[in-house]
Amino acid sequence: MKYPVFLPEGGRIGFPAPSFGCSIEPYRSAFDHAQEVLRSLGHGTIPGPNAYLGEGIGISNTPEKCGEELTKMYLSDETDALISCGGGELMCEILDYVDFAAIRQAPPKWYMGYSDNTNMVFLLATLCDTAAIYGPCAPTFGMEPWHQAVRDAYDLLRGKKLDNKGYPLFELESLKDEDHPLIPYNLTEQKKIRAFSGMKECKPVAADAKSKKDTLHDQKDLVFEGRLIGGCLDCLVNLAGTCYDKVKEFNERYADDGIIWFMESCDLNVMSIRRAVWELDHAGWFSHVKGFLIGRPCCYGQELMGLDQYHAVVDLLGKYNVPILMDLDIGHLPPMMPLIVGSMTKVSYETRTEDFHLQMSLS
Repeated sequence: MKYPVFLPEGGRIGFPAPSFGCSIEPYRSAFDHAQEVLRSLGHGTIPGPNAYLGEGIGISNTPEKCGEELTKMYLSDETDALISCGGGELMCEILDYVDFAAIRQAPPKWYMGYSDNTNMVFLLATLCDTAAIYGPCAPTFGMEPWHQAVRDAYDLLRGKKLDNKGYPLFELESLKDEDHPLIPYNLTEQKKIRAFSGMKECKPVAADAKSKKDTLHDQKDLVFEGRLIGGCLDCLVNLAGTCYDKVKEFNERYADDGIIWFMESCDLNVMSIRRAVWELDHAGWFSHVKGFLIGRPCCYGQELMGLDQYHAVVDLLGKYNVPILMDLDIGHLPPMMPLIVGSMTKVSYETRTEDFHLQMSLS
């Protein structure tokens, strides 16, 4: 696995728009302010030619122009790191115009983004053996004040923080709009991780329990490590079976390390999540798995015909008899902890305290 040089003091940040550009509010104002903030921290900021455009279908420009922009900015000596302008809907269509062969041979460069940017961060790892960061897009850095998760993403890009314990509260409904483009997260919900060992849920033994038999679930701590890959399930399932699907080869290449999968979802309901997990399972993606990290889905709390977000995942993945941690700070319901896709990662979860810790290393 190739690891880029972390963003240096005074390093230059490029902003490609391979998915949506910052063409409308509140994203344009947030993006403008993000650049001001990053410049105040000593960094040069270089928006790509599509950064402020909204001329494409589900992306900033035509697939050809988006692919060309992304390739040129990745290969350019003018930028030290790249942060995507945004997520979107159809970044998959630019892949035929991204020169992955040239990127594979080029000096590695940090690329940060999430959601639709799974099409880049996931493929950098699986196609190019190059690490990338699943983290916030550029407008998030315009938030005032920065949430700790935004600070963590910046510190990770600088190489100053490679571990994370998550955050106590999360947002279900954003207050950001055209009139409030810089407003911070609306943190109204208490985070609660649900942990499973295979099919069996791990819960703390009640303080007043006379024995473990008085509880329905055993208390069990979970510790596992492996090479971390994953992204937005909406995009991952779209890549399965295409010419960009080299997951089996990746899994075999790193079989001795084992694989930790992280997944979250945006547009999928609980039935769609289950279908997507079924498809990736039957595509052989989960061989050599050591554990699963599942972020809160946008359909958080949904139940359809007796199926909820937990059974959508655990009923299918429990057979691997590995830890499954759910409702983590990953993805579309912020805050999100930044993750290095391709890194060796150790995960610890203590059931008694429901305490979570993730440590990434560049090996």
